[in-house]
Amino acid sequence: MPLAIFALTIAAYAIGTTEFVIVGLLPTVATDLNIALPLAGLIVSVYALGVTFGAPILTALTGKIERKPLLLGLMALFILGNTVAALSPSYEILLVARVLAAFAHGVFFSVGSTIAADLVPENRRASAIAMMFMGLTVAIVTGVPLGTYIGQVFGWRATFWAVAALGIVAFVAIVALLPHNLKKAPPASLLDQVRVLGSGRLLIVFAMTALGYGGTFVAFTFLAPILQEITGFSERSVSLILVLYGIAIAIGNIAGGRIANHNPVKALIGLFILQAIVLVILTFTAVSPVLAIVTLAALGFLQFGNVPGLQLYVVKLAKEHRPGAVDVASALNIAAFNLGIAIGAWLGGLVVESPMGLGATPWVGAILVAVALLLTIWSSALDRRSVPVLKTA
Repeated sequence: MPLAIFALTIAAYAIGTTEFVIVGLLPTVATDLNIALPLAGLIVSVYALGVTFGAPILTALTGKIERKPLLLGLMALFILGNTVAALSPSYEILLVARVLAAFAHGVFFSVGSTIAADLVPENRRASAIAMMFMGLTVAIVTGVPLGTYIGQVFGWRATFWAVAALGIVAFVAIVALLPHNLKKAPPASLLDQVRVLGSGRLLIVFAMTALGYGGTFVAFTFLAPILQEITGFSERSVSLILVLYGIAIAIGNIAGGRIANHNPVKALIGLFILQAIVLVILTFTAVSPVLAIVTLAALGFLQFGNVPGLQLYVVKLAKEHRPGAVDVASALNIAAFNLGIAIGAWLGGLVVESPMGLGATPWVGAILVAVALLLTIWSSALDRRSVPVLKTA
């Protein structure tokens, strides 16, 4: 792999860390800023919404900018967002800082994927993109637990300073390693994106993505308080458990890709069934340290296990229903993942605030996943119904 790919991987690592590290720090942030836990959960939702709506709009608006200056501008925005977060005197300023970092996140992955693919021969493009996204996976396994530990020992602001420093490393790597003569793909206009959203079949898959992926975030957003208040783990133990959870996520992501290769719909039905069951089980095992860890390992595996299948399925349907906008459909599905995070975190906050309380977040999340399962079964039935039409055409 060219060294330029590793510059993108470092940037992806920094971005992945800042997205998910807040999950381990919610109790600390809530205490320091003197806000309720559900309000702290909105820090996750606001970031995800920034990616959801910022990515397609800003990608379209920045389509004419040269790729290297654009990436450097995005990393500068990322550094600014995390610096403002570290300095934020209030909850409101912290939310603004998170939105700034989220805007950089959305456009970076949209543009970075095409750059990674262009840096290598055609037969190595998938590997190049996978190498860049490995930064996200490694961030979940190492960056999030380490950032959580730093925040618990030195304060949550220290975590954002550390992430900003990672952003500076990525900025320098892009300056040094990325070539200047990068190709620009024809920018997808906002109208192209609207046309994709006009396809009912693709809207079903976007809903599957948002609910199936987002269902876990009803509980995952509040994982640290669940582990501390319900299971009884100490604050320091949370970062170690997040390492285990991150490893399970990484394994699930790889295994999910292999499972979905042959028949993504069949794989998604099975994964959603297991995901809903494990979330319900967590409702009861959360009170036991040993059983909670076992259940969380299974949940981590399933949380990202459906990601490759959902992405593969949306590309497959886009080729059939919107063949001229496959890349746009793929990008909008990434937006759907982040919309799911926002919905899950927001709904989790409502549950925590309600009489049901923190312990109900897993089974409420299971309901969202069950709806995604029903949508998947419906989509599968529509696929089967369209086969005879395709054959006679």
